[in-house]
Amino acid sequence: MPPTLASLVQHSSLRLLVRAGEDRLDTPVRWAHVSELADPVPYMEGGELLLTTALTLDAEDPEAMRRYVRRLLGAGVVGLGFAVGVNYDEIPGALLDAARAEHLPLLEVPRRTPFLAISKAVSAAIAADQYRAVTAGFEAQRELTRAALAEGPDAVVARLAAHVDGWAALYDASGSVVAVSPEWAARRAARLTPDVERLRERPAPASAVVGGTDDRVELQSLGTGRRVRGALAVGTAAPLGTAERYAVHSAIALLTLTTERSRSLQAAEHRLGAAVVRMMLAGQPDHARAVAGDVYGGLLDAPFRLLVAEPSAGGEPAEPPLPVLAEALEAAAARAGEAVLTVPEGAERLVVLAADGGAVAAACAGYAEREADEAGVVVGLSAAADPVTAAAAYKQAEQALSVARRRGRALVEHEDLAAGSVLPLLADEAVRAFADGMLRALREHDATGRGDLVASLRAWLSRHGQWDAAAADLGVHRHTLRYRMRRVEEILGRSLDDPDVRMELWLALKTTGEGEQ
Repeated sequence: MPPTLASLVQHSSLRLLVRAGEDRLDTPVRWAHVSELADPVPYMEGGELLLTTALTLDAEDPEAMRRYVRRLLGAGVVGLGFAVGVNYDEIPGALLDAARAEHLPLLEVPRRTPFLAISKAVSAAIAADQYRAVTAGFEAQRELTRAALAEGPDAVVARLAAHVDGWAALYDASGSVVAVSPEWAARRAARLTPDVERLRERPAPASAVVGGTDDRVELQSLGTGRRVRGALAVGTAAPLGTAERYAVHSAIALLTLTTERSRSLQAAEHRLGAAVVRMMLAGQPDHARAVAGDVYGGLLDAPFRLLVAEPSAGGEPAEPPLPVLAEALEAAAARAGEAVLTVPEGAERLVVLAADGGAVAAACAGYAEREADEAGVVVGLSAAADPVTAAAAYKQAEQALSVARRRGRALVEHEDLAAGSVLPLLADEAVRAFADGMLRALREHDATGRGDLVASLRAWLSRHGQWDAAAADLGVHRHTLRYRMRRVEEILGRSLDDPDVRMELWLALKTTGEGEQ
């Protein structure tokens, strides 16, 4: 620890005597400074032991000494050393009373103790403290490195928490806690997720300090590029000292290297995964299983879903959206202990194979619903499949993706298409233009006031060609309805006896909203 007034008083060769401020001797001393100025405050930085012989002070004036002492305290001076036997044989009463009244530590310096000796003692103690801090920092660095090599990130976090006498937590790119020490800090670390997410929005490297005076937390981003790959939180009861700062910086470097190494392994897994997926799509499920081995656990032996994601057609996002989605899904898999296979196909498509009903599929749905506008992704999700039916599942995911784009939705599941109506699938401009063109002549006829052919056609089709029921719906005689249907055939030049014509007219009415009763 740095030198204090108490340690200087205990220094046998200095022979300092405490005359005031006995309750503040544990204050650290940053430096020892000699000044005979009546007002040395402009030259103080705070934390100094001021040494003086009172050459220019009116040391016997009580009011002047009160002002002098108060200004020293206001400037952060931690103590005053007064040399006796030079200008004054003893400390003047006015200065002594002022120091005692304001609780300023006042040290009597005997004539045989030069100020230089005090300055050397302070300097030597500061140098020794810095050496101890650097030595402790290097030892912490060695210990953290051994932990990283032998045990991994969890051990680094545990050793760091012990070195700083506080707690530490490691977060992944999504802001989820992946390691924390001690265990009691898990809840505290989880509450910092919003702060970690804000840190993720800033280019790396980035840092922030959160919390109060009794639980000060430093957040540091991890990653070698501009994109944050994770974060480290360090919580302590006081600001970090030199040794603790060395330990934190070492942990950041080691965890960043671990992150980048994991990314290299991840890239290799992506290449392996791409080969596995290509084999399944080519109808070679046995080869796919053999190549995958145990890398993806039992993922290929249980029902899985194929997910196909592409960037949306919106504005350019702040960062490529597909890698962000991939990291979110991989983080969800890691938290749930699930296997997941992510295969980037360039910058324009991401294919994901995940367990049916697992955390990854749920996380994808939640991610698309919550962050679609910001992330800029469109996702299609297949029905449950296995290696034999993977090719069909891939087509299902592509079909769902196409529908998601047309509907302006972030995610569509193939099962939703089978369970719903076919009409929403026709909601694009080409189908609407066809419907408008098919019905235009009937609308123009009705606009002249010569009949209500569109409404009559809708009623007749909705009643499956039953004349009496359709006429009753319209409130007209069935002969009137028969006449109108003949006019529809004449205007369109098509026979209503043709089921294809009836189908096209019904879809045209539904597409334009004129098929609603």
